Amino acid sequence: MTGFDPAWFGYGALLVLLAASLVARVDHVRLGLAVAALLALPVAILGWHGTGYTLLILAILLVNLGLIARLWLRASRVRFSAEEQLLRDRHFDGLGPAAARALIDQGHWISARRGEVLIRENEAAPCLFYLAEGAAAVRRDGQDVGAVADGALIGEATVLDGAHATGTVVLTSASRLWFIPAAGLRAYLTAQPDVAAALHEGFARALRGKLASANARIADRPPLP
Repeated sequence: MTGFDPAWFGYGALLVLLAASLVARVDHVRLGLAVAALLALPVAILGWHGTGYTLLILAILLVNLGLIARLWLRASRVRFSAEEQLLRDRHFDGLGPAAARALIDQGHWISARRGEVLIRENEAAPCLFYLAEGAAAVRRDGQDVGAVADGALIGEATVLDGAHATGTVVLTSASRLWFIPAAGLRAYLTAQPDVAAALHEGFARALRGKLASANARIADRPPLP
């Protein structure tokens, strides 16, 4: 009876790496890398190598170079209008061109009139909005408590978890908006975890900017008599 050949572990690890190179989801790639590392451990300990091992490494290299070239070509062909590019620069800069293009295409561009209500107090935000041009007021219990200028996201604080908004957002001028329905956004991000991570960073940055603006407005208010 022949002894155990560690070559099977080496081939198994490389085949898993090759398969991981072909999947689209980042979490699946990470799982593949973990499995490949586990399989390669006996090979590293026993110091085995061979011609087949080298050929598989070469195959992995060629496949990944091909995928990188394809991604580069795809990114080089992506085009954005001026307002789309501004949206990307302001809020989706953590995404590559193809991912940003796909996300923007999930939403819609509209022109809206003054007085349109985007989000209602004590209700879940129906959409994530980007105010490309125009202005909006934030009202709580019927009183103005804040303002939203062009370039801002609206609804980013609650759109992903479905929590109720703490204020009503109403347009105070004719406006240009991009929006994506909340349910559609959540479904899209569930299927695209790498996009979700980048979007969370953009949302956090937008919220920090709003908080800084609110603090500045409070600091500028005259003291009460």
